[in-house]
Amino acid sequence: MSGPLYRGATGIRISGNSNDLWDSQMKDKTEKEDLDRNRSSDQSYLALRFPFRVFFPDNNSPSKYGNGESGFASDPFIVGSPRSRHKLTLLLLKLSLALIVILALVGSFWWTISISTMSRGQIVHNYRRLREQLVSDLWDIGELSLGSSRLQEFEFCSEESENYAPCFNVSENLALGYSDGSENTRLCGQSSRQSCLVFPPVNYRIPPRWPTGRDIIWVANVKITAQEVLSSGSLTKRMMMLDEEQISFRSVSPMFDGVEDYSHQIAEMIGLRNESNFVQAGVRTILDIGCGYGSFGAHLFSKQLITMCIANYEPSGSQVQLTLERGLPAMIGSFNSNQLPYPSLSFDMLHCARCGIDWDLKDGYFLIEADRVLKPGGYFVWTSPLTNARNKENQKRWIFVRDFAENLCWEMLSQQDETVVWKKTSKRSCYSSRKPGAGPATCNKGHDVESPYYRPLQGCIAGTHSRRWIPIQEKTTWPSRSHLNKTELAIYGLHPEDFSEDAENWKTTVTNYWSVLSPIIFSDHPKRPGEEDPSPPYNMFRNVLDMNAHFGGFNAALLEAGKSVWVMNVVPTSGPNYLPLILDRGFVGVLHDW
Repeated sequence: MSGPLYRGATGIRISGNSNDLWDSQMKDKTEKEDLDRNRSSDQSYLALRFPFRVFFPDNNSPSKYGNGESGFASDPFIVGSPRSRHKLTLLLLKLSLALIVILALVGSFWWTISISTMSRGQIVHNYRRLREQLVSDLWDIGELSLGSSRLQEFEFCSEESENYAPCFNVSENLALGYSDGSENTRLCGQSSRQSCLVFPPVNYRIPPRWPTGRDIIWVANVKITAQEVLSSGSLTKRMMMLDEEQISFRSVSPMFDGVEDYSHQIAEMIGLRNESNFVQAGVRTILDIGCGYGSFGAHLFSKQLITMCIANYEPSGSQVQLTLERGLPAMIGSFNSNQLPYPSLSFDMLHCARCGIDWDLKDGYFLIEADRVLKPGGYFVWTSPLTNARNKENQKRWIFVRDFAENLCWEMLSQQDETVVWKKTSKRSCYSSRKPGAGPATCNKGHDVESPYYRPLQGCIAGTHSRRWIPIQEKTTWPSRSHLNKTELAIYGLHPEDFSEDAENWKTTVTNYWSVLSPIIFSDHPKRPGEEDPSPPYNMFRNVLDMNAHFGGFNAALLEAGKSVWVMNVVPTSGPNYLPLILDRGFVGVLHDW
């Protein structure tokens, strides 16, 4: 007789005795316990896998309503086999890769759009910068490749060359037939070149620290005699005292009012309270013609004004040499026959105190040149006995200057004693509103060169076509003037990024320069017994020559770092002309052919 049927793990029919039945039951119990343990150990993995099973069910797993291996309906949350987990991992990797590809395509599309919308000018500008840098690098490589073959030994110049100035040789010019002041003209030729090293003056001494060096210089450092000190000349030229070792520049002269009172008088004639208000009136840069020994500029320096002194070449008693020795800006310059090496509309004020220029000569060409370098709304200050002339001849000369200035659209603001102050028009329309034939005509656009380089004097009014025609009263005052905005930079064809990059580079460079130079400066200028250590930068460096000034970034970085120096910003004629930009920033500079 066969026994009852049981469902075992295999789902087959089993027959046998009672022992077999007990063994079968024990086997079922053991398998059930194993299944419970497997479910318990996989609960943590199940919690992670469950969300993915809802969206990505395992195709190899049985359906919710299907049967498992035991024949019962399988739980939908039961963890699959290792093969199922491997497939799920591969699926997630594929999805991640697809997401990365989509993001890359979107980024590429956005970059393409940004490039297409970039201005053509910006692209061309960046290409030009790369090309210029490449040319510069190739030139440097060529110079280095020449090696020592370019080196040559120079001899020392004779003692007579101590005051040698290239292109200024009065005796040679006289021999060539130049006279009546034209012998001071700048003439450059092969004979004016010297290939030798100039000795410093005998017994040369290191100048005193600034600002002491502004008021006291060593006699041994300059070439001047007592007679030249006492000789007639500029008003400020006499404001000095000479002893055996030093020259001191006094603020008060027994023959003239002090330079402080004189500056105060000019400010009042303009309509200001005192010279401290020049900056608020838009004045920052001043061209001092025939400056004497720079006392006018020395006084105004403390008022945040910078004065460029120009004077004729003098082999002895040179105004330029003494002014430079005092630590003030100066250079040789002459009105005789050529235009000055400055762009049109360069200076906020022109000053001439008994400067020796006969403004009534050459049909007013000297006044036309003065007008060219004067900015719209700028001031022309002239102090001369001619303005108070008593004899008819001098009165006639004064009337010519006065009337010619009026035809230049200069407004006479005031006249006190020997000093007259004019203000240049700020409106271009003034020139077209003049009576027919009154005064010189304006230069046509093709003839109006913004930055002439020692070109012969012109008989027309220049600068009227310039984009830089902006009255000084409408400009930002110093020191904000040195920081140009995007609109102002566009006048010079510059991009703000280039300007900012140049400024940041120079800030870092100045910091590096001074960290190296400070110990050297201090060792060369030991303090005297009892003196305290001077604070950096020890005020030893006073004038700096930047041989390729570019945007004037070196000058700006020195000022921002608080260095008590002024910079002669030289712009080579062979490169881009950024001298108008430099002067409009409130610095001084000049064009030069090295």
